[in-house]
Amino acid sequence: MALIMKYIESINRYMDSHSDSRTKDWPMMSSPFPTLAVCLTYVYLVKVLGPRLMENRKPLHLQQLLVSYNALQVVFSAWLFYEIGQSGWLTGHYSFRCQPVDYSNNPRTLRMVHACWWYYFSKFTEFMDTIFFVLRKKTSQVTTLHVIHHGCMPMSVWFGVKFTPGGHSTFFGLLNTFVHIVMYTYYMFSAMGPQYQKYLWWKKYLTTLQMVQFILIMVHAFQLLFIDCNYPKAFVWWIGMHAVMFFFLFNEFYKAAYRNRLMKKNALLANGHAKPNGYCKSINAHDDLFMPQPTAAVTTPKANGNATLCNGHANGLKNGYNKQQPIANGNATTIGNGSAHKTNGVLLANGYGNGNGYATKLVDDVNQELTHRKTQK
Repeated sequence: MALIMKYIESINRYMDSHSDSRTKDWPMMSSPFPTLAVCLTYVYLVKVLGPRLMENRKPLHLQQLLVSYNALQVVFSAWLFYEIGQSGWLTGHYSFRCQPVDYSNNPRTLRMVHACWWYYFSKFTEFMDTIFFVLRKKTSQVTTLHVIHHGCMPMSVWFGVKFTPGGHSTFFGLLNTFVHIVMYTYYMFSAMGPQYQKYLWWKKYLTTLQMVQFILIMVHAFQLLFIDCNYPKAFVWWIGMHAVMFFFLFNEFYKAAYRNRLMKKNALLANGHAKPNGYCKSINAHDDLFMPQPTAAVTTPKANGNATLCNGHANGLKNGYNKQQPIANGNATTIGNGSAHKTNGVLLANGYGNGNGYATKLVDDVNQELTHRKTQK
């Protein structure tokens, strides 16, 4: 143990002798080990401890908290983008071709230094993205890409704030904060409920935007390998290789999330089991389309094998259906032509499913069915 502590102390001394004196006494800047400890704790929490604690618990409903959190992240990211931009990149004081680090105490320079530290701090706040996934038991969202991306970023940015707070590499922060404005805006509207889903058609392009970001960072960083610029080559490789790694990770996510989904959609369409648009629209149980009933849904055999459940979510109803008519306690069916399905004892099919998979039934038929059942009782 004494040998380890001696080794850590020697690392700290070396870093202090080569670091930026303006930031060495700032919070978390004296040594890399506190940041490393927080990152490792985050990984353990979201991959091991969190799922274990939530295993036998119901997922938490955090809609209002999620909306507020994402709104705050939008504001925080917008402020960081403004500060980094006004400190150099968007005022003409910084060169996109070569920008050395200014180690002076010029007010504009110090503004960039402070912006760098707050950008570093923002990487810790983003841990909440994953923690919310765990609390809501959205384990499929806690992917390797997600954990690596969030777990590495604080440590990566720490070195920049410690040694080069300003200059060429802050272009990374400028682009990243802009992307986060867009990203957290998407998350905010997504958390507001299904009525906003129709405005989020651009989700696919968000991943593309993230990959374009990494390409621009790669080009911007690696150009210094071919020109003479008074900027540390170590940080050129550090920033550039991070961009390369994240580009390929996001590219794999893109292919897995969208191309595989397209293949599944085409396969379902070929078998007649899905709507042409391939989506299941979630409707909250308190939506005015539904009047939840205590009775359980009863399912009859499918006529042509075309009736399918839509992940337990409710699809919209066609115009003319009685909105106050009980359907199912938040459940729904995608019903094709000639298929049959009962929900809460109400017949919904016999040829009333259309091409978009929305279940329809005339009010008169429903009332007749209910009257008939009451007569039988």
